[in-house]
Amino acid sequence: MNRNKHRPTLNVRQARRRALWLAFSALMSPWAVSAAVLPETQAEAVRRVVSGQLKALAAGDADRAYAYATAAIQAQFGNARNFMAMVQGSYGMLIRPSGVSFFQAQRLDGAVTQVVQVRDLSGRLWRATYTLEAQPDLAWRIGGCSVAPDDGKSST
Repeated sequence: MNRNKHRPTLNVRQARRRALWLAFSALMSPWAVSAAVLPETQAEAVRRVVSGQLKALAAGDADRAYAYATAAIQAQFGNARNFMAMVQGSYGMLIRPSGVSFFQAQRLDGAVTQVVQVRDLSGRLWRATYTLEAQPDLAWRIGGCSVAPDDGKSST
């Protein structure tokens, strides 16, 4: 009985590996992600919203910081006090940073993002990625934020 009868030949295996590698490479390439820099007027409006919330957080103004969030975020936390408690507990580096640098706002696969590099009071760098949503009145509101340590090698 031929044991190799049901095994793919080396050429078939190589072709499968090559196809998988090409598919993986396409997914991971910068061209696979549809990213576009926002027009300057929209980018300025997005920066104003993020900057406004950062200023409100620094001033301890929970109501104003909460007002920059989308209705969905506001519903999730219920009130400004709960929102501020969440920020203080999980995003302390955003409350009174010693430095803030804005990257270019982008539309990435339909979502608008604003990346901000933040230096906390201990000198550590963080990268905050805000997701913003246009409202029916064309204002922008923050729909989410994720923060990760930053190595400082990116340019804004």
